[in-house]
Amino acid sequence: MPGPPEGYDPREELMDRVVAAIKTCYDPEIPVDIWELGLVYRVDMDANRNVEIDMTLTSPMCPVAGELPEQVRQAVLGVEDVNDVKLELVWEPPWHQGMMSEVARLQLDMF
Repeated sequence: MPGPPEGYDPREELMDRVVAAIKTCYDPEIPVDIWELGLVYRVDMDANRNVEIDMTLTSPMCPVAGELPEQVRQAVLGVEDVNDVKLELVWEPPWHQGMMSEVARLQLDMF
């Protein structure tokens, strides 16, 4: 049986699944997932499959500030082969609408 293709990194596929899990999380006030909103600033994974996430919220006064980060953490922890998740809620740089993806802008009719 042939091995994996040259240059194959199994962490790439795992990172794709991590991002897919993040995309299941929504800001309840905006019908777009937090990835497309640009609320996730950094996702890193080490060789032991521990994931670190830096994310923000649309506002420090966001009504789900206490719940959404834990929802994201749990979604990523639920990805098979992820060992641990460390999530940091950050406020710099402040989020603004220009951080949204083109997909988010289309979904919100911002063009």
